[in-house]
Amino acid sequence: QVNDLESFECSHAAFTTHAGAAFRLNPAALTILADMDAVSVTTLLADLTGDAHDDVPLDRGALLIAAAFDPAVDVEAELALLDALAHGASNRISGDLDALQSINELNEYLFDHVGFTGNESDYYDPLNSFLPQVLRRRLGIPISLSLIYKEVGRRLGIPLLAIGMPGHFIVRHRDEPSLFIDPFYRGVLLSEAECAERVRKISPSVRWDRAFLSPISNRAFLARMLRNLSAIWVNRGETNEAVVALSLLIAVQPEELGHLRDRGMLRYHRGEHALALEDLARYLESGIGAPDAWYVRRIVEKIRAEE
Repeated sequence: QVNDLESFECSHAAFTTHAGAAFRLNPAALTILADMDAVSVTTLLADLTGDAHDDVPLDRGALLIAAAFDPAVDVEAELALLDALAHGASNRISGDLDALQSINELNEYLFDHVGFTGNESDYYDPLNSFLPQVLRRRLGIPISLSLIYKEVGRRLGIPLLAIGMPGHFIVRHRDEPSLFIDPFYRGVLLSEAECAERVRKISPSVRWDRAFLSPISNRAFLARMLRNLSAIWVNRGETNEAVVALSLLIAVQPEELGHLRDRGMLRYHRGEHALALEDLARYLESGIGAPDAWYVRRIVEKIRAEE
């Protein structure tokens, strides 16, 4: 019998050989060819996350984000790879284990056996945020490793909640409010006090608040991934990719008008004045009374004066 790691490896190899194939959103949906553009993916992501309820498929959403930047991503194959990971761990996790025992077994499988780990040496590499790349390289950042941990756990019947603290991302067992797990550090278990200490070390200026340990929705999870990516690309000067990330973010959270402002300002600095005007005018027309409205209005007037 092939052991669980070999099963994962075989599945992984089989899926990655079909990188140029078409991918399917789901069996009932349209087949999207591998040359689809980011606009098409943005529409699919908006449809996927449009429901206000927290039943957004986290794994599919993350894969659509990856597909916006790499049209060769095969969504169904990558989902099957997550299934293979869960199948490998299922030999270790049975229904008679308690929450702590299940977490310990899952940690041993994902981190000791398969080898997932945090990419501390190149933390801001965008590849750390793309689920297919994290699965291939077994390297990620807190949010992407938490995604894999949560999704493998879901497939195994381990109920996990996403905890998006300032500057760091972890998961918590739904039925054990004090059981926090840090996938970036190989699944180390944390107390509330240790979570607070993590935040203090990463963001010394942030005053600790217990609300930081409140679970976030899958929609908010995907939005945070996209905010991370847009910030990384802006810092790297790769503004085309940043605009795509912000467009996806607007699709996921259309009610957050600040995303529209951010894309408009980025387009303005790229010299795309017509597109910038469209975004910034919509932001001002919303009537939200934002404190930066005066500055945005000045940019809009400047663009119109140059027309």
